[in-house]
Amino acid sequence: MTSGSKELSSEQREGLIKVLEARFIKHKHRHEGLDWAHVQAKLEANPEKLWSLHEMERTGGEPDVVGYDEEKDEYIFYDCSPESPKGRRSLCYDRAALEARKKHKPENSAIDMAADMGIEILTEEEYRELQKLETFDKKTSTWVKTPSDIRALGGALFCDYRFGHVFVYHNGADSYYGSRGFRGSLRV
Repeated sequence: MTSGSKELSSEQREGLIKVLEARFIKHKHRHEGLDWAHVQAKLEANPEKLWSLHEMERTGGEPDVVGYDEEKDEYIFYDCSPESPKGRRSLCYDRAALEARKKHKPENSAIDMAADMGIEILTEEEYRELQKLETFDKKTSTWVKTPSDIRALGGALFCDYRFGHVFVYHNGADSYYGSRGFRGSLRV
C-alpha cells in the first residue's frame, strides 16, 4: 500500500483475510449461524471495504463480524478490541471541536478519522448491541455518534462499561483523553 493509496497489495489482502478468518472462528458467539465462506466472498468482491478493514485492524480495532443484514445482503463489522482501539485515542469529537480548541489541539477528531478510514462511528444503540456480545471498554471509553441537538450546544457523548452496565456520558466535544477513542462499523 502506497502512502495515500486505498489499495492493498495482494499480500496485505491475503494476510488480512487470514487474520479476519481466524478471529471469526475464535469468536463464533459474535456471529452465530454465519458462514465464513460467504463473508470472504463479499470481502474479495469489495476491495475498498477490505482497505477500510485493514485501517480498522492497523489502528488496533480488531474488526469482526457482528451481524448480517438480510434485506441489504450486508455483513456488519464492528471494532471488537477489548478496549477502545489504541491507534484512535486522544481525539476530540469532530472537526468543529478541533478547530475551536485554542491550545493543545489533538492530532485529529474521531469523526474525521472515521471518515478517512471509510467507516462509521458507532451509535449509542450499536454500542449497547456490541456490549451484549461480550464486555468491552472496562478501562477505556468510546465516543459515540452524538445527536445534533447536543452537538449544537457544544457537547458530545461517549460510553464505557463499568459495574456490569453500559454508561453514557457527556463531555465538551473539544475534550480528549488518552483513554478515550472510538469504535467503528463497516457494512460489506
